This record gives sequence, structure tokens and C-alpha cells, in this order.
Amino acid sequence: MLYAIISEDVANSLAKRKEARADHLARLNSLYEAGRLVIAGPHPAIDSNEPAEAGFTGSLVVAEFDSLEQAQTWADADPYISAGVYAKVSVKPFKRVLP
Repeated sequence: MLYAIISEDVANSLAKRKEARADHLARLNSLYEAGRLVIAGPHPAIDSNEPAEAGFTGSLVVAEFDSLEQAQTWADADPYISAGVYAKVSVKPFKRVLP
């Protein structure tokens, strides 16, 4: 089943994001290579694909896991959590309708 992992950043998270980004992306690439990643990316803090120093307010990952528990366990191990980037992470079942 698909699950949406919706994360909210702490204030002024950009420096922390930059520190942990390589490890964060490596985990996402593993999901992608396994054919389980639908979409992933950050929420810019301003209306721009390149927010520069404005940074980001959170992230969205939609991926396939065997259970909600497995998705939650995966989300809880994100390097952005241990780096202090995320203030809150929600994991919810997701039903893809389109496309």
C-alpha cells in the first residue's frame, strides 16, 4: 500500500538540512531503486523552486510499504529527524487516484 509521509521543519532548518541531505537522499534513492517511491520533495518556504536562504518548511514522500507500521518505522529513521530538521512527521495511508 502507499503511504504519505508529511514532515514539518523546525524554524530556520536550512543549515541542518544541508548537513544531513546526502544521507536523507541516499535513503530516498534506495526506495526509488526498489521501485517503491512515487514522489518525494521539500516544500519551499516561498513561492519559488529555488528558495535560497528562505529554505523549506517541510517535505512530502509518497512510497509503498507493506504496512503503516513499516512506513512509520522507515520515517522515524530519517536522518533529518536525528539532525533536528523535522519538528513533526505524520504517516498516513494514501490512495492513489490519478494519474
